[in-house]
Amino acid sequence: MKAGLLIMGNHAPERSKLQAHQWDLDTIIMGDKMGYEEVWIGEHFAALWEPLPTAEFIITQALMKTKRIRLGTGVYLLPFHHPVDLAHRISYLDHLSQGRIMIGIGSGALPVDIRLFNINYEAGQHREMTREALEVMLFLWQAKGPSQYKGKYWTVNVPSDDEFAHMKLKINCEPFTKPHPPIAVAAGSPHSQTLKLAGERGYIPLTLGLGSAYLASQWDSLEEGARAAGRKPPPRSTWRVVRDVWIDDTDEKAFKAVRKGMMWRAWTEYLYPVWSSGPQPIIPSMKHDVSVPDSAVTMNYILENVWLVGSPDTVARKLRELYNMAGGFGMILLMVLDHFDDPKGWEKTMRLFKEEVMPRVADLKPK
Repeated sequence: MKAGLLIMGNHAPERSKLQAHQWDLDTIIMGDKMGYEEVWIGEHFAALWEPLPTAEFIITQALMKTKRIRLGTGVYLLPFHHPVDLAHRISYLDHLSQGRIMIGIGSGALPVDIRLFNINYEAGQHREMTREALEVMLFLWQAKGPSQYKGKYWTVNVPSDDEFAHMKLKINCEPFTKPHPPIAVAAGSPHSQTLKLAGERGYIPLTLGLGSAYLASQWDSLEEGARAAGRKPPPRSTWRVVRDVWIDDTDEKAFKAVRKGMMWRAWTEYLYPVWSSGPQPIIPSMKHDVSVPDSAVTMNYILENVWLVGSPDTVARKLRELYNMAGGFGMILLMVLDHFDDPKGWEKTMRLFKEEVMPRVADLKPK
């Protein structure tokens, strides 16, 4: 098993955008030095707690300040982008990184983002647009003109190389990585319909938030998608699973730090209310056992049964249990929050996870 990071862009509303940006960038640099394998960076448009409209700002700077860590968008919300524009931006970023980027995609779920872009969520328009936007980008990365992609939401025309040759104009968005950077699909609901796409295409599955009782259902969805497409599912070693993590010398110290720190505040003020509402609330799916009533999934329940909090021994034990419940996965992604209140505690957490926890689970090697 390997270790990486997920930056949703979570920051306290009183933080300036520059402070927030610098925190995330510093965390990536620290992760690179500590040996974390990769970092995924999210985007949202209308969230006070996630003031990051694109991962590209941070990725571009991080490429100049890191040596080996891979950088992924976690995720591009495809219904909110024109796919021609996005295909060119991804291609350019891939050339700048010399193949060090990964492309996470998703369909979006925050109600204000959906309202802002006038997406019909109830009718499943976000999923339709995600699939079509992906098709347009794949088409453009391999297009030879003259050719056309005509879809429900976008129509794209690629001229022949000769048509505008006298003006030195031609389509120019072929990625550095052939045929394109690795693609990941993020999902956060049991029996995810989105992860069927990962199975159909052989993409990287990236799971957010689910409790251990429901985690295996996401791999079931991926396998279902693979079977429908007549292909083998990706190896479990490609599966990334996200968890909030805090480590200290003892369980008592770790729990105390979490209850008075940013992890508790970010969840209490933002993540828990958001993930408790909407057409597909995530909080009820954070159970370690399906028999637990929805009303019992409180903040204290999540602290004890979902988050990886405690001493290195305790966190290693919880991680092993999570791995076994899921049936195996290849990478654990630590959720990155805005720990301005305790930066040394966060640095200690990242260091202990790599130096103390990961060696304790070194025998976990998914196929």
